[in-house]
Amino acid sequence: MPPRKAPTARQCRVGTELRKMRQHAGLALAEAATLLSTDRTAISNTESGRFGVSGERVRAWAGGYACPDDAYVEALAAMAEERGRGWWEDYREDLTSGSLDLAELEHHAVGIRAVLIMYMPGLLQNEDYARAVFAEAVPELPPARRRRLLSHRLKRRDVLDRENPPNCTFLIHEAALRMTYGDSGVARGQLAHLLRESERDNVTIRVVPFAAGGFPETGSSTHYVYGPVPQLDTVQTDTATGPAFLDAETRLRNYRAAMDRVEDLSLDPRKSRDFIREVAQQV
Repeated sequence: MPPRKAPTARQCRVGTELRKMRQHAGLALAEAATLLSTDRTAISNTESGRFGVSGERVRAWAGGYACPDDAYVEALAAMAEERGRGWWEDYREDLTSGSLDLAELEHHAVGIRAVLIMYMPGLLQNEDYARAVFAEAVPELPPARRRRLLSHRLKRRDVLDRENPPNCTFLIHEAALRMTYGDSGVARGQLAHLLRESERDNVTIRVVPFAAGGFPETGSSTHYVYGPVPQLDTVQTDTATGPAFLDAETRLRNYRAAMDRVEDLSLDPRKSRDFIREVAQQV
């Protein structure tokens, strides 16, 4: 296949998994090239995401590497076969690649578990709250760019309305509930929106109160995104330069353990709704 101009994080993930598969088989690039009757440059370019790969080639390479996990191989082959243009591509001229990759990750998610410290979950923000958050950007965003960011943020919410939506658990710290963006009317409106969204069958909201004390560091905003098989899970964290995506097995395991700890400290869904109502009355 010809080189890609700008592979997405999801496309690069296919290559990353093929590299892991080769390494687990104990094969160097030259050995794999001989085994698969290709050259090491082709394998290297595929593993880096620079070259695309078909589902059939994924299956063929997995067979050569003697990968025993059929479900994993088929899920990876399905990722490789994806060729459709997602809605996020309409924003490619206006947003960073990280923002587009996040929307694509959410679009394909089987489930999402998130810890939020300073902000409401992006998928649960209403328009006024999102607009107020973008208004705090430094340097100040030009009006046109702010409108595009807002449009993208609101469009991301559609994933919750799709057929077979991801099951989402949002662990929201009390700090995020009390942090005011905009005026008190915006804050109350966002809290009311949060309560409405908590009634969805596929959305669980649990509050982590200040009284719960400390918990493992997960970042200011961290999402654990479940793939079709555990090997294709992804952690997304917020950084000063945009979203970062992690998929190393040890990191996935550690983030799962950290989120388990945070969830253990959180209020149950019913008590969380009561807590949110109390905060709304105090705004």
